Amino acid sequence: MEQWYLEYHIHKDRPGLLGDIASLLGMLSINILTVSGVDEFNRGFLLTTNDRQKISALRSMLRKVENITVTALRQPTLLDRLALRHGVFIQRESSENTKTYKFTRDQLGILVDFLGELLKKEGNQVIGIRGMPRVGKTESIVAASVYANKRWSFVSSTLLRQTIRTRLDEDEMFADNMVFLLDGIVSTHRANDQHRSLVREIMRLEAPKVIEHPDIFVRETEFGWEHFDRIIELRNTPDEEISYQMIQTGFSSFDIS
Repeated sequence: MEQWYLEYHIHKDRPGLLGDIASLLGMLSINILTVSGVDEFNRGFLLTTNDRQKISALRSMLRKVENITVTALRQPTLLDRLALRHGVFIQRESSENTKTYKFTRDQLGILVDFLGELLKKEGNQVIGIRGMPRVGKTESIVAASVYANKRWSFVSSTLLRQTIRTRLDEDEMFADNMVFLLDGIVSTHRANDQHRSLVREIMRLEAPKVIEHPDIFVRETEFGWEHFDRIIELRNTPDEEISYQMIQTGFSSFDIS
């Protein structure tokens, strides 16, 4: 049995529309695992079938259904599953920059699920999180680590007090369930050479790294955007500007991040 994600946009939500779609799936013996409204005028389904020809037939038949336009019929991605779970789409920066994802503070639950699913993956990955002070970046990373059932280690941070580490414990260095948290401003503006050496060592580890303020990290280190697998932007409001102009040679309001 294979799983498929069906999504369509509703032009006119007439009575019985959902029932018609469900009946069509039933006639094709395609099972519905989950159905949910996604945003205001979209509906998503998680389906299962053991016959791909039925999916081809479904695609052709849905083209004839009035009042809807099919926007997706594919094997489900992580973003599809989260859209079904939370009823909203995760926004991307643009079609050209598919590794940047946008969230607002009222979507912290979705962000924790999204980041937690990423942290479940084995091996090396680097995730950057942009955002202004006190928007919930660090708290979201910790919650996502709990979601992924992984330990987290603050390599640099200002969450409770200034953290600038110069070495890792042996159990952190060789553990296969660690998430390393770095603050790009702390690691580049307040750290000594020992800390910077530790950062280079951590970047080589086969473990997930989450870096707050990645713009400063890229600007002040030898690491580039090509080292990042995904970038997450977290704002208080959708139109809030994330600005680092005040970060030039020292700290300012970003002391508490």
